Amino acid sequence: MSETGYTAPDLSLRGAEHIARYRETDGEVGYLWNGVPTLLLTTVGRQSGEKRTSALIFARDGDDYLVVASTGGAPKHPAWYWNLTAHPEAEIQVRGLHLPVVGRTASEDEKPRLWKIVTASWPNYDVYQTRTDRVIPVVVLTPS
Repeated sequence: MSETGYTAPDLSLRGAEHIARYRETDGEVGYLWNGVPTLLLTTVGRQSGEKRTSALIFARDGDDYLVVASTGGAPKHPAWYWNLTAHPEAEIQVRGLHLPVVGRTASEDEKPRLWKIVTASWPNYDVYQTRTDRVIPVVVLTPS
């Protein structure tokens, strides 16, 4: 860990390979990424209408799943976030469990509490926020 509190993640398994291995093994490979749990989020493309899947770190708040639209602190929100805001109905896979969910951006009032939950799992989110002027959203995925 550096002086900034940032720990560079191991990127050896990511993207399409991560998703494929996760699906093939019901999360036996890929569920834990850099020591934190991941899920697969499948959204509907806001322009294409096609299903798109992303592997994301998650945390829990009761029955809800929390994901963060950080993209490592990039200047723009990730595509999955825009897809979810356009089409809130989605699906997640957590290991072998497949769940329909409805996604929403955490409100300003609830975000500080939820931010503490997600940064307890992945402290790098605090560093990612310092890299961008945009407010990084916490997204609540509620099983439907």
